[in-house]
Amino acid sequence: MSDSKLILVTGATGYVGGRLIPRLLAAGYRVRCLVRDPARLQGRAWLDQVELATGDMLQPETLTAAMRQVQAVYYLVHSLGCGSDFSEQDLRAARNCATAARQSGVERIIYLGGLGDPGSSLSPHLRSRQETGAALCEAGVPVTEFRAAVIVGSGSLSFEMIRYLTERLPVMICPKWVSTRIQPIAIRNVLDYLVAALDCPASAGRVLEIGGRDVLTYAEMMINYARARGLKRHLLTVPVLTPRLSSYWVHLVTPIPARIAQPLIKGLGNEVIVRDPAALELFPDIPLLGYDEAVRLALEKMDTRGVETAWSDALTSSQGARTPVALISTEGMILERRQQMVDAPAAAVYQSFARLGGARGWLYMDWTWQLRGSVDRLFGGVGMRRGRRDPDELRAGDPLDFWRVERVEPGRLIRLRAEMRVPGRAWLEFKVAPQPDGRTLLSQTAFFEPKGLWGLLYWYALYPVHSLIFSGLIREIARQAAAPAHDT
Repeated sequence: MSDSKLILVTGATGYVGGRLIPRLLAAGYRVRCLVRDPARLQGRAWLDQVELATGDMLQPETLTAAMRQVQAVYYLVHSLGCGSDFSEQDLRAARNCATAARQSGVERIIYLGGLGDPGSSLSPHLRSRQETGAALCEAGVPVTEFRAAVIVGSGSLSFEMIRYLTERLPVMICPKWVSTRIQPIAIRNVLDYLVAALDCPASAGRVLEIGGRDVLTYAEMMINYARARGLKRHLLTVPVLTPRLSSYWVHLVTPIPARIAQPLIKGLGNEVIVRDPAALELFPDIPLLGYDEAVRLALEKMDTRGVETAWSDALTSSQGARTPVALISTEGMILERRQQMVDAPAAAVYQSFARLGGARGWLYMDWTWQLRGSVDRLFGGVGMRRGRRDPDELRAGDPLDFWRVERVEPGRLIRLRAEMRVPGRAWLEFKVAPQPDGRTLLSQTAFFEPKGLWGLLYWYALYPVHSLIFSGLIREIARQAAAPAHDT
């Protein structure tokens, strides 16, 4: 396809869709995104390069305008987590999409489904993914259906479940599904296939099984992940842990809710490996990665805070009202985010938090910051003695008390990385967003990546104190920014 043709991406707020869009733009395609709430795409670096269409696959009357002049549709939506009838919703949505595509003259639908032998006793979730692919074909538009198992990448749902369990539990009591064979695939290879299909007419009307270089068991995936992280882990297999009990355990230990974990866990007993080499024959130039390399790349993304999307992007609340504080766990991080509208221009708000630390202190309960620095110093840490290089200016790499300035976007964002002793890694980020009415939305986010169980206990033990301090801090930043003498 040429760059003059228009591609519609559904599921743009999701894990795969959010990563596919910049790949399509880089390849020269025009992209339109179909979303239920365009506000949920705010902050995406590519937002000003795409067209937005508001619609819902379950509301067919909203699809005609979205598909006007579109040559190909990526179908990347699903109803997992929407209740026990998720399979019925998926079928209805797929048929609506296929009908609208036929009526609009769409040439192709490209779909990412689930790997598994259709002749075996598939779990309801895997069966639903394959039935969705069949429903997309009913209207007669050629469909390219890719079927994948676990996608390995920073933020993917299945991979995050594996990494959370491995990170947090030195000894894991595992059900028998840990011995099931699986062929995981790196997210970059999934994107390679999805983009390449546009220029491969022979892939139309085909079901293509895709996987990485390695076939492993789930136990081997967890052990290999632990080795990459320098962790020692022991697995004890028991025969009595049902999918329901396993989902509750996942709910307790990871940020993945039981209602989402349970249908996934039911599918872990199915062997999901590539049986048909057709994808390798059609796309011989795609360099497939092994599991260990995919894990290494995922960890590098997290180390550089380069995670583009996460599984929770498509599953979090889409309510329009912003809550003043949100505690989220995603991408291996615990996030505590606060937002406040400030009656001041963005430049004034940015200046208010850009001056934090050093001789000016931390605005709210500064004595607690000093105490934390003293304790850190007592145990061999950097403490608060370093202050800051300049009282008004920050640049990347500067020391700031027990923080290091990791990123600066003048007038918009400052991110600090903790260098005090903590059982994990921590960041504190401040960001401003100008509003049409002249006010400014101030966002303050604390990130914490706990290391093992002790890191998790550390976070929750100190959470009441942190909550008090961070609540006061954002209020004081806003107050100083809005005060007439904020520049003194």
